[in-house]
Amino acid sequence: GSVYSHPRMNTKPMWFGISVVAVGLVLGMAARAAAGPPAGFNYDEAKVRPYVLPDPLTCLDGTKVKKSSTWAKKRRPEVLELFTTEVFGRPPEVRARPVFQVVETDQSALNGKATRKQIAIWLLGTNGGPRLDLLLYIPNHAGPRVPAFLGLNFGGNHAATTDPAVLITTNRVATKYATGATNRATGELRGMQASRWPIDLIVSNGYAVATACYGDLEVDSAEGWKTGIRGVLAGTQSGNPFKPDDWGAISAWAWGLSRAMDYLQTDPRINPRQVAVIGHSRLGKTALWAGARDQRFAVVISNNSGEGGAALARRNFGETTARINQNFPHWFCGNYKKYGGKEDALPVDAHLLIALCAPRPVYVASAQDDSWADPRGEFLALKGAEPVYRLYGVTGFPPDDMPPANTPVGDALGYHIRDGGHGITAYDWAQYLRFADRNLKGTSSRRQ
Repeated sequence: GSVYSHPRMNTKPMWFGISVVAVGLVLGMAARAAAGPPAGFNYDEAKVRPYVLPDPLTCLDGTKVKKSSTWAKKRRPEVLELFTTEVFGRPPEVRARPVFQVVETDQSALNGKATRKQIAIWLLGTNGGPRLDLLLYIPNHAGPRVPAFLGLNFGGNHAATTDPAVLITTNRVATKYATGATNRATGELRGMQASRWPIDLIVSNGYAVATACYGDLEVDSAEGWKTGIRGVLAGTQSGNPFKPDDWGAISAWAWGLSRAMDYLQTDPRINPRQVAVIGHSRLGKTALWAGARDQRFAVVISNNSGEGGAALARRNFGETTARINQNFPHWFCGNYKKYGGKEDALPVDAHLLIALCAPRPVYVASAQDDSWADPRGEFLALKGAEPVYRLYGVTGFPPDDMPPANTPVGDALGYHIRDGGHGITAYDWAQYLRFADRNLKGTSSRRQ
């Protein structure tokens, strides 16, 4: 998601049912991904400058945090406020409650394995305002209430599965997910990203899976706010109405995940205390911020999230704060731009973003060829969150040394780096299912 100007495609997409137009689009994106990370940036560990991370256990007034209660009541709120004002931005107060409309149900989906639901979430409580379309598959063979994975997708719900009954989004999508100049999706891209969402596998392992298109909330472009939830709540579609600490697109997408969670809490088949929020690339950043803000998410999973996500900003390796704000000025709040080339002045870093999820389990994943996302920086951020987890008596951390490829480590804090490049693969999902088995199934998940 921090790579170039588009979310990179898995290099082994599902081709069945995809038109010649879609094939050309996928091949073009794969070719750009294969070109490797941008030149002119540091990819040499020997050239990483020394840095000092903000201490998770020292409050702004110098108070030392020695108990979990001090973290929860004093340090955590100030860290959350720093991320809000300096990085992701502050969402507005929204008093309207979302309205949920189940528009389709099929109890024999996936050859009888699952019940499929398609739910319109009217975000501002009126049938006619902004709408998030949630696709939900619930295993039929599992217990009365099941754990679930929830995440946003890039191309629309119809692109996340080959299921022909899944509705094509009528909301705007990014140009690369449309087949014309209208920013409207068509069936030609059905199943284009199904390899990223192994729905049959997830359901077969006893989990529900829920997804919605991030473009339902805001199209991923500098002008996307004009037709998205930020523009609606700002009451304008022209000019720049945002103050330096107002929310950026990532914060808007994370807000949408919480509205999807609002629905899952009402579904009688979903265990609301066993929902894992997951995201890849820019949506991995989104999942981390959603998990940090919304403690209803029992597990948080970040896949290849890189700069502005799980990777430490202070490491001058791969993508930089200046570059991400230049390429994606809409992702973060205005205040974040002042830290380009001045990361040491940033009052927070990625280890504190992960620590905001404590004591809930977090999994961070990297890829060997994804040097742009700084895999070592992602691993070190996870390690840097450990002191906060220790306050809660949590154990099961990764070893101090970064593991070799394809060697998952950690229990409550999990990590792996796999072969290959930027993407979310079957290998990644296999680790997330095992992590969820340990931390969700048969348990009421950790809470603050």
